[in-house]
Amino acid sequence: MYLQSLNITNFKNYAKADASFSPKINCFTGDNGTGKTNLLDAIYYLSFCKSYFNPVDTQNIKHEEDFFAIHGQFIRNGDSSDKVSCVQRSGERKLFKLNDKPYDRLADHIGAFPLVMISPYDRDLINEGSEIRRKLIDSVISQFDKVYLDDLINYNKALQQRNSLLKQFSERNFFDQAMLEIWDEQLSRLGSEIYSKRKVFIERFIPIFQKYFDFISEGKEKVSIEYESHLHDTEPGKLLASTLSKDRMLRYTTAGIHKDDLKFSIFDYPVKKFGSQGQQKSFVIAIKLAQFDYTKEEKGYKPVLLFDDIFDKLDDHRVKQLIKLVSENNFGQVFITDTQRSRIEKVFSTIDIDHLIFNVTDGLLSEPEI
Repeated sequence: MYLQSLNITNFKNYAKADASFSPKINCFTGDNGTGKTNLLDAIYYLSFCKSYFNPVDTQNIKHEEDFFAIHGQFIRNGDSSDKVSCVQRSGERKLFKLNDKPYDRLADHIGAFPLVMISPYDRDLINEGSEIRRKLIDSVISQFDKVYLDDLINYNKALQQRNSLLKQFSERNFFDQAMLEIWDEQLSRLGSEIYSKRKVFIERFIPIFQKYFDFISEGKEKVSIEYESHLHDTEPGKLLASTLSKDRMLRYTTAGIHKDDLKFSIFDYPVKKFGSQGQQKSFVIAIKLAQFDYTKEEKGYKPVLLFDDIFDKLDDHRVKQLIKLVSENNFGQVFITDTQRSRIEKVFSTIDIDHLIFNVTDGLLSEPEI
């Protein structure tokens, strides 16, 4: 699978842009702030129905315009062509289409055109709270398991209802066990299903991550990922019962799969505190490359891979190693942004692979150079 062409209108800093791409490697070069990352975000929209960076769709409309449109032509299974379209107008619902047919539910599109983004913002996986790491797990599994996605949506709805009840009990100074048990039953059933799939995912994911980290670090550093969950030792129903007093006091649900986390370590110490910037970046890149491998195995074809400014703080040798890695047949179409065109040209002067280099200047996309 690969993106054959992209057409965008009034998206972020672009009034208009059209491009046709190589099925292998495509590079966007230019100064910071010119719009390189916005092109990757437009491609991301076509896969996930949303921006990687800004969850408010209307804020991605170009200033002083009243809509944006993104259209992409994908090639799947050799010659099968699919048109994916996203249109957002101010004050209206987002319209998403496959081959000119609107989706009833955006969730039905997730996973149809798998994609993995690697961005400087991914350092939040290490530095921010557990919600970011849960989203990583959920985004990967949801791309190939619609039941998991539906269970997750319904779990979060039930969690919201339970928390609302706990707040009402406190404010009105009463308690109704039967009302709470309605949501406890749903959280227990859905939480158990979600936990089981997360556990299987992590068990398969960790060896793939280890392989890529060893490649990037050349086997010089010991790292680990550990899945942390309240459900390791306690069934969800018993867990909710054991924390009820605490939940009533704090007025929200304090335990369950919505508190799951991933523990990242280097030499048995937290990567967040003891990893250098380079080690943290290598850790995140290895996670995302493992995400690519896992998704490829599940879907049966190669996702599109987006590299947003990931070569910063990596030496030339590691840059070349990464480009060489993604040039192999294990990977499909790749998009790369970089501020240094000379670095990209130098790498490709020693690697023989089909590629295109585009120059980006203040929302303008040049014709590609081979």
